[in-house]
Amino acid sequence: KVIPTILSRCQRLDFRRISAMEIVGQLEKIAAAEGVGVDKEALLAIARSSDGALRDAESVLDQLIAFAKDKISLADVVSMMALVEQDTLFNIADRIIYKDPRSALSLFDEIINQGKDVGTFLTNLIEHFRNLMVAKVSQADPALIDLPQETCARLLEQAKAFSLEEIFSAFNILVNTQEIAKKLDSSRTPIEISLVRLAHDKKEQDTHPVSPIHNQQIKSNPSKNAPEIKNIIKQENDSPVIPPKAVKITSLDNVKEAWRNIIDSLSKVKISVATYLNEGFPAKMDNNILTVSFPMSYSFHKESLERKENKAIIEKILGELLNNNLRINFILSKESPQREEGKTNPFIKSVLEVFEGRVIKEE
Repeated sequence: KVIPTILSRCQRLDFRRISAMEIVGQLEKIAAAEGVGVDKEALLAIARSSDGALRDAESVLDQLIAFAKDKISLADVVSMMALVEQDTLFNIADRIIYKDPRSALSLFDEIINQGKDVGTFLTNLIEHFRNLMVAKVSQADPALIDLPQETCARLLEQAKAFSLEEIFSAFNILVNTQEIAKKLDSSRTPIEISLVRLAHDKKEQDTHPVSPIHNQQIKSNPSKNAPEIKNIIKQENDSPVIPPKAVKITSLDNVKEAWRNIIDSLSKVKISVATYLNEGFPAKMDNNILTVSFPMSYSFHKESLERKENKAIIEKILGELLNNNLRINFILSKESPQREEGKTNPFIKSVLEVFEGRVIKEE
């Protein structure tokens, strides 16, 4: 602790990060003074890599002038610093939008073969989804994204293909991948698993589709079908009233046993719902009403799952897996479950299956 006598003789200076566009402007002045031609994209790449430090950006420019002599291109910057181009990030996001995991893996393989650092690629991809989120909620405000106007407009156009929940889910998946990659010798496997998860088509086809031939017959012969429909209605009205069956009760233990299958089934329908629900745990079952508890800091997860469409998806999966008509509620609680990370985290589960490993806990 610094005593007041010393503090009274000190001066406080608060430093701020310099925006990328300000750094680009300063680098342009230096390049013009040195008589060196530099592409605008190259200056932007230097500014982004400097992370708000003008002196670092100037040092990189000095190295590039010695490296490229009279003209500095984006290819020179990418080659010297092993950067991932902005176009590559847009292309990866497009593969996720079009649900093309094979193409996403091929593009990632090209990045590795070009000698790019996979850790840098992952960090840049996380930043790209951050920019998509900001573009979506701010209508691509350049002041918030700190990129050129044309890049912001491109981000806004791509963000229209994602919902906010899908962006949040992708962000969570990529951040978790970053944490897992720190524990492995190679980052390639967890990144590939995440790309496939993000680009995999999760939409389920209708399990009982109506035959197109039957549809065509109904449309072409409506008068022939009308008497049949009337007869069916009449039979239903004339049928005796059947007393309701006894209500089947599902226990909390049944839900806990099926919880992993419930999360896996949800991930095939809507991955964001599965990701949010995976952070909670079944706390109580009362009259076929399941209460799922979340830690106090997970209020966003609770609010997202309480939306009508998300709640309906969860209740549908519960009904299919537990063979009962259940309702679900969500609460915030100070209690948190003791879970084995390797069994509940889908990333670690995938890595364990690939490497036939096991989770080791340190006391």
